Amino acid sequence: MSDHRHRWIVEPGHRPDLSKVDTGSTAGAPGDKQGTKPASEKLLTDLADLQLRLWAEHQRSVLFVLQAMDAGGKDGTIRKVFTGVNPQGVRVASFKAPSTVEREHDFLWRVHSQVPGHGEIGVFNRSHYEDVLIARVDEIVPAEVWKRRYRHIRNFEQNLTDAGTTVVKVFLHISKEEQKKRFQARLDDKTKRWKFSAGDLAVRAKWDAYQEAFADALEKTSTADEPWYIVPADRKWYRDWAVLNILVETLRSMDPEYPAEEPGLAHIVIE
Repeated sequence: MSDHRHRWIVEPGHRPDLSKVDTGSTAGAPGDKQGTKPASEKLLTDLADLQLRLWAEHQRSVLFVLQAMDAGGKDGTIRKVFTGVNPQGVRVASFKAPSTVEREHDFLWRVHSQVPGHGEIGVFNRSHYEDVLIARVDEIVPAEVWKRRYRHIRNFEQNLTDAGTTVVKVFLHISKEEQKKRFQARLDDKTKRWKFSAGDLAVRAKWDAYQEAFADALEKTSTADEPWYIVPADRKWYRDWAVLNILVETLRSMDPEYPAEEPGLAHIVIE
């Protein structure tokens, strides 16, 4: 199977022009929605197998960082991509507005305790990157503070890599028009209105500022060891196929192995 990761990767030092990314792209997919379904199902099976091997090996871990604009598909991606894995080896953390206690520490204090342990895949649904996104756009901290955070983030992630955690960062990129459609769909469906809040519109009004903040973050923190991937996410089926490719190929390159069995175990007969 081809390694598709290069298609979406942000090369270190490159500042992507997000306005020129085709958020509706299906480049590389084996077909349309129905044509891609078998490939996605195969990737789900592969991911479950690789995750089990990672858990059994219990020496390394993966941190999957997921960022997007509101309605970008973070929850849906997690639900679809990790549907077949053993929940014992996957842990999801979501970072909301910091609590009083968290604000009394450095911005990475609350994040470090949530990184995955040996054998685990950790999923950050939003992450430490909020501290160079919303903290920047809403002027929660001055520019001299959030500008330093890019360096802190690079060092933090390099520390994780050095300790055996493979860091995978995905930006789900949707268009402003697609966000509008998804917001309206939530409002039109009473079972989904709970997902919408008036605050979403305030964030939407700052769309351009957020696109600038995302572009800067991608440029300044995509490295050879901890790369960012920009996944076109207007089409959910393509989004899921792309993210599955990124995770499966990352785990394949890690090649986790079942631990060597103790001598003589194969000859034991349980009475």
